[in-house]
This record gives sequence, structure tokens and C-alpha cells, in this order.
Amino acid sequence: MRGRRTGNDAEVIELGLRNDVYRRPLATALDRLGLREGWRCVDVGAGGGDVTVALAEIVGRDGRVYAVDSDPRSRDETAEAAAAHAQVIALTQAGEDLVLPEPVDLAFCRFLLMHVFDPVAVLRRMCGAVRPGGWVVAQEPITSAGRIDGSPLSMPDARDPDVGARLPALVRQAGLETVDAWAEAPAGAGPGPVHDYLASLTGVDPGDDPVVLPPLVTVVARRPAG
Repeated sequence: MRGRRTGNDAEVIELGLRNDVYRRPLATALDRLGLREGWRCVDVGAGGGDVTVALAEIVGRDGRVYAVDSDPRSRDETAEAAAAHAQVIALTQAGEDLVLPEPVDLAFCRFLLMHVFDPVAVLRRMCGAVRPGGWVVAQEPITSAGRIDGSPLSMPDARDPDVGARLPALVRQAGLETVDAWAEAPAGAGPGPVHDYLASLTGVDPGDDPVVLPPLVTVVARRPAG
């Protein structure tokens, strides 16, 4: 059954993500922490909604997902897409102001910390939002490590486009216990999802040039139980 764990803990989560070229590091992270039906989760900086929908697919009707974004329109579109799978509550908040009506099992962010003034403050808010022993997962890029035909990528609109390189240290500074950390990057050449993603993200059409998207650093961490 797609997106749900059964009694076989070795079963890998399969996600029906809509156009997400980074689906593999997301699926790996959710499988690593054992996300299953009935969990309470928050997607901080829900944006386009792929993560919110993925969480909703897995936690199901017995679970709950909070879609948090500072943009009410993005938040509402995300919540509507995810509501087909789980209870979804949409909240308009910045990551630095995160407050939930209940403790959750998982707080997740992706492509968020690269845009904020104080990443550690956001991670501390996420830590405070989960129950003792609960999970915090952050995924952020190292933009300059991406390549188009061998040339580095840039993202001048981001406050810290290479925040992924510091992510493990930032998570520790926020008082979380790191369980796992790694980096992955999709690659391609010519027409395909990598080409389309880069064109939509940067406005640059790479043509048939080889592309390596920015490595996405994932940190899976826990709030101390004590």
C-alpha cells in the first residue's frame, strides 16, 4: 500500500510526489525515522506542498498534518491538496514564530532555512513543537555545489544559499540530537525532470547541457527525551 508502513519494518516508503525531483532524499528520511499511520506532523514552510502531501499520504486519516507557511495562498493550496489523505490544519506563521496547539511527533522543513535570518531560531522552534523524543528533519541545499555544464549554480535571492553545508552544526546548536545526516543530488542531461526543475527554479534553460542539481543535505534529529 503506497506511502504506508505495514508490519514489515524493512518495507521502503513509496511516495506519490507530484513533480519532486528530490523525492528520494525525502523518502529516505521518512523511512529512516519510521513515519507511520496516526502520527502528528508539521511541515514548516509548506510552500508548494510536496512534503505536506507526502506526510499526509503516510499518516492517513488517523494522523494530522499542520501546513505552516507565511504565505496564506500557498498554505491554503497545500492544505487542500493534502486534505484528500489526512486531517490537515493550515496555519499562517513564519518559522521563527512557530506555535502549534499540540505537541507533534515530527517537525519537517525543506528549502526554508536558506531564506531566514536566523536558522537556529527556527530549528529551536521546531524542537519545541515536537514531543520529548520526537523527530526534527531539515533538508537544505548547498547551491554552489550544483553544476550546469561544469559551472557552479547561484541563487542570489536566498539569504544563505549554501546553508546545507552548515546544517549539521546548526541542528546541534538548536539543542537537537543528530541521528543521521547525508547529502544527495539528482543529475541529468537533456529533456527531463532535472532540466525542467532547474528551468523553473532559476529561469535558466540548460538546453542539453549536463546538470547536477544542488546537493540536498538531510539531517534527521531528535528532541532529547529528558
